[in-house]
Amino acid sequence: MRKLIRSLFILIPGILAVPTLLWAQTATVTVTPAELRLDVGEKVQLTAQITDENGNPVDGEIRFFSRARRDMPVSRSGEATAMKPGSYTLFALYIDEEGNRVQQEVPVVVAYPPLDRIEITNAPEQIYTGESLRLHHKVLDEAGLTRDDVDVTFAVNNGNRAEISQFGHFRALQPGNVTVSVSAEGIETTKRITIRPNPVRSVEIGNNVLEARTGDVLHVNAVAMDGNGRPVEDARISYSFLAEPDDQLGEGATAQIDQKGRFVANKPGFYTLVAKNGNTVEQQQVRINPRNVSRDIELVGHALVANVHTSDLWIWEGVDGRDYAITGTWGGNGEAYFWEVTNPANIIPTDTVTVDARTVNDVKISEDGRLAVITREGASNRRNGIVILDVTNPRDVSVITEYTDELTGGVHNAFIYEDHVYAVNNGTRYDIINIEDPSNPYRVSRFELDTPGHSIHDVWIENGMAYSSNWSDGIVVADVGSNANALSPEGVELGLGSPSNPVELARYSYPSGWNHAAFPFKSQSTGDFYVIAGDEAFPNGLYTEDRPTIPAGWIHFIKFDDWDNPEEVASYRVPEAGTHNFWVEDDILYIAYYNGGLRVVDISGELMGDLYAQGREIAHYVTTHHEGHIPNAAMAWGPQPYKGHIFVSDWNSGLWAFKLTEEQNEEVN
Repeated sequence: MRKLIRSLFILIPGILAVPTLLWAQTATVTVTPAELRLDVGEKVQLTAQITDENGNPVDGEIRFFSRARRDMPVSRSGEATAMKPGSYTLFALYIDEEGNRVQQEVPVVVAYPPLDRIEITNAPEQIYTGESLRLHHKVLDEAGLTRDDVDVTFAVNNGNRAEISQFGHFRALQPGNVTVSVSAEGIETTKRITIRPNPVRSVEIGNNVLEARTGDVLHVNAVAMDGNGRPVEDARISYSFLAEPDDQLGEGATAQIDQKGRFVANKPGFYTLVAKNGNTVEQQQVRINPRNVSRDIELVGHALVANVHTSDLWIWEGVDGRDYAITGTWGGNGEAYFWEVTNPANIIPTDTVTVDARTVNDVKISEDGRLAVITREGASNRRNGIVILDVTNPRDVSVITEYTDELTGGVHNAFIYEDHVYAVNNGTRYDIINIEDPSNPYRVSRFELDTPGHSIHDVWIENGMAYSSNWSDGIVVADVGSNANALSPEGVELGLGSPSNPVELARYSYPSGWNHAAFPFKSQSTGDFYVIAGDEAFPNGLYTEDRPTIPAGWIHFIKFDDWDNPEEVASYRVPEAGTHNFWVEDDILYIAYYNGGLRVVDISGELMGDLYAQGREIAHYVTTHHEGHIPNAAMAWGPQPYKGHIFVSDWNSGLWAFKLTEEQNEEVN
């Protein structure tokens, strides 16, 4: 029978999603009230009853959940809170003792409050003739919510002195005072702007890089000058470019430039950089060459796992000086596999540990190579938690203990750092567990967000900084004992937290709510600090047995100049594929891109724009095997660069080992 999990990619953390496809229903869930019409801020308690096929009540737990955890959250016990206007669906889910699922939908409509005010957020006090800008506005309703669904009208009171378009683009024509208005649904706001004679007589471009590669960021650095050659500090510079790509046969987007003057080209060719103030214009021509970073990738070794899905991996040097790997399993019998990979061309199984679980999703090794922590989901007694293993002899691994205290709902991911385990607890928080004595672990603290309907998928620790991935809440950075080597923006204070007192430093979210993984990256070539965020989504369904899955999502690069003002500056998107886990080493990004296989990407230099289009991909390998759990279907799960090789676990085909060639290939345009 075909098994299918449809797209609850926003609801449930990680690949272990709750299916919405229901098997033959022998029970019915009835929810009261059956539908809701609410105002913003209103709360209501839902109740539910299970009845069998004869209408008799059945005892059992019903859990409520929402597809819009931030906008229309509901507690597991059914308390729903209207946070934003719109139409939503809540779900009541019952799972019987045999694992059969029955659910009931509850439609919800949250009314839009009346408008309260309009704010113009960037209107200048004064502007020079000839200059222009797009006015930004914000419409707020009586609930204090920003309304993006409202059409506004722009106007200016003197059409001889200024003009404004229907999109809010304002242009100063003659000196004098004007009043700009923005109105919607009977609400209006105005702003007075003074237009002054323009003193600018020339524009100078400060960029001195005349030849670069695709993906290199050029800074135009234009300055407006008056008639005496002095800078006009408050003059507005507008930037644009003209493109003459080498390939003009239906070429796609060739480049981009922002209004800070940063330019990056996707395609080789000649480009004219344009900087203007009013009618005063300066141009500069530059040549952009192919990036030419591609290299061959060699398959070195492969250990096929076909009887069960493979989950995460970790490679380490054992106490005997040889190299080993551990891989988890998904939807199976609770197994973790151990391998010797000293010779990656001959991957040898060394041991198997079986625990009470369906899924061993995550596997981690301590810094000294003596302990492993594996996570459990789907335990028969519903006491999941973590299991601590002695791996000093990877040929005879033994269980030291398990830790389940308040972790019974399932641990999806974990990380080991300095004698502590950071365990993602039931998708709601991460618990910090001391394992200095691995036979007697104990919790020292926990870290949980306070946002409505919050959820967490993963946490990664480096040098005392915790980088967690929180779906719609995005990435969150917390200090759990940072040291001088911590990856962070320049000049920020370190050492604010500890394992027993985690201190939040920063967060950044993006609209899709698909944030599934995070990895810190400090560029060796520029010193810039980023947190790289990865997506996970299954809009086309997750097929567990008999056909390939086509996920979605991409890689986001969030630059932090300080903790307070993160900026998403670049992305890496492989068409018709979706990201999973990734790793950075030496300005190279290694991505397990699910059905896109392994991707190796050059992330050197300043980052801006579409890295995939810029030719930054060094190599790729589609990890497919004709005898895989799902044959001929790549589903790369996790990568790890290690001692000159790249190891990859694939959900359908086990453990792989690759090596990049040293020489770069000639690029053909």
